[in-house]
Amino acid sequence: MSKVTIYTSNTCPYCTMAKDYLTEKNIEFEEKNVQTDAEARSELLAKGYTGVPVIYVDDEEIVGFDKAKLESLLEK
Repeated sequence: MSKVTIYTSNTCPYCTMAKDYLTEKNIEFEEKNVQTDAEARSELLAKGYTGVPVIYVDDEEIVGFDKAKLESLLEK
């Protein structure tokens, strides 16, 4: 089972779509909300990103909600 982490914000529609997709597929994920969690915001900035969603499947990263790429990584 892959470890999935998603960096989100409260106002991001793509974040909501990504979380809904993962929930529909019964895939557990850890959400890190950069709007409410200063530590998550610092982590994301340290990785060089200023926008969300950023999704990690194990060590692979996806910037934005790229459903096809997410599916291919989850099928490994």
